[in-house]
Amino acid sequence: MKFTIAVTQQCNLGCTYCYISKNGSVMSLETADNIIEFMFRTIPKDEKLEIGFFGGEPLLEFERIKVIMQRIRNHKAYDSKKVDFFIVSNGTLFSDALADELLRLGVSLGISCDGPPHVQDRSRVFTDGTGTSVIVENTIRKALHYYPFLPVNAVYTPDTLQYLPDVVDYFYNLGVRIIYLNPNISAPWTQKHADLLPDLYQRIGKKYLDAYMAETPCYISLIDSKIAVIMRDGYGAMEKCKMGKGEFAFAPSGNIYPCERLIGGDDGLSHCIGNINNSNPIQVTCSHDANKIANDLCQKCGLNSYCMNWCGCTNYYATGDYNSPGPFICASEKASISVALELINTLGAKGISFSEHLAGTPLMNVIGEASKSFKVA
Repeated sequence: MKFTIAVTQQCNLGCTYCYISKNGSVMSLETADNIIEFMFRTIPKDEKLEIGFFGGEPLLEFERIKVIMQRIRNHKAYDSKKVDFFIVSNGTLFSDALADELLRLGVSLGISCDGPPHVQDRSRVFTDGTGTSVIVENTIRKALHYYPFLPVNAVYTPDTLQYLPDVVDYFYNLGVRIIYLNPNISAPWTQKHADLLPDLYQRIGKKYLDAYMAETPCYISLIDSKIAVIMRDGYGAMEKCKMGKGEFAFAPSGNIYPCERLIGGDDGLSHCIGNINNSNPIQVTCSHDANKIANDLCQKCGLNSYCMNWCGCTNYYATGDYNSPGPFICASEKASISVALELINTLGAKGISFSEHLAGTPLMNVIGEASKSFKVA
């Protein structure tokens, strides 16, 4: 189960595509305590608990995060083997002292960066409009010394889609080996953009192949996730979106949302399913059902079992319906499945087994290979 705690909606950036409204709100400890009780009351006995700290920029309230973490660890139901903590930061507040503290606390770190300066500085800027690329690149270089397999998340937009292969090159040359590529799901994607995807994904696939052949492989989300699902003949029920059922996001106000991407302005109305400070926190049942996709084309498609047509927030931004995917995600999924299948055949012929992908842990496949010769740039 995944629980995202938005400790604050403050942020030092003014990213043009951000789906979280910025304000000065900070989560109270009373609200945090109610979330903690809800988490341990809700999670099934044998499931792991993934707790992410979110914002705004969560590191603006790092002291508050540390207090909340300690309260989680003090809970009678806490089991260190079943709880993972992570923070995703915009990369502008990193320091050696912070890294030492994160490692001491056992917190995983991820950095949001869209790519090289000509990409990063288009959207991910400070509130005065100045670019962040120099600072964030320096953060990535430093953070890799503490987290050799630091995950970096890049958001691409209609204006930066064409640069996706350059984004992969940029991160790979920095020494990043875990690369997530995600579209701005609220952007006005068109058929023209969709038509570019097969060629762009093929070029990324070539880079993925070259990295494997050089014995310095990397995890690229749009490829490895599809290799995994193809190897296992489709998504399992527990892998699909569980928003509002096995996944919850909490705004600083205590309002509960089915996914952190749906917090928005935290008006307590749009997508809100309750408030953690009420005696009965969940007031509205989330209507999303990952196993019931409303689009007839998806139901008839032979790739249906391998497709992320079940991602509720992506669907909502595209069509206004949690259960109805839009044409851009359809084109993206088809392109990534095609590239993944081609790589399975090509690398399989060279003796690459993708054993961890088959087991459902593709990151371990890449980390196991890459760690043999990993060097930080």
